[in-house]
Amino acid sequence: MKTSELLKEDYNPYYHTYIMALGEVNLKEELTEGLTRFEDFSTNIPEEKLNYAYAEGKWTLAEALVHIIDTERVFQYRALCFSRNDKASFPGFEQDDYILNANAGNRGKQSLLEEFRAVRMSSIALFNSFAEADLQKRGVASGSSMSVGAVGFILSGHLNHHKKIIEERYL
Repeated sequence: MKTSELLKEDYNPYYHTYIMALGEVNLKEELTEGLTRFEDFSTNIPEEKLNYAYAEGKWTLAEALVHIIDTERVFQYRALCFSRNDKASFPGFEQDDYILNANAGNRGKQSLLEEFRAVRMSSIALFNSFAEADLQKRGVASGSSMSVGAVGFILSGHLNHHKKIIEERYL
């Protein structure tokens, strides 16, 4: 599936910026290439920057990394459920509450990056298991209809969005 194959009704307009910023990409390739790009980028993150926040009330760099991991897990689960025709409506998740309970400040860079890699590899395996028809299946999350394919593109766009923020505001 390519980004141009998504329909407007495949996702909430909130996610449009993430998806459009990807350009024309193949979903399964982008999930893998995004992992490689983020791992290459992460080698330049100094350990001493992990507890740095660029402004009062903003997350530390470690918290931003945990947020990326948490979001990947939540959306991965949604994709699995939608692909299996689960009819439940999934709630949103309060990212700030998640971060308050994540103990990010007690984590080292290597631990965070290993966890991200494991979670993204799981996403790659999951999306590689989907047939093209599975990517068209839909479910409801945060009160909006969403396709399995859109979830994968949102994961990729979300990672790129936060990578850019890390580059511009933390490093």
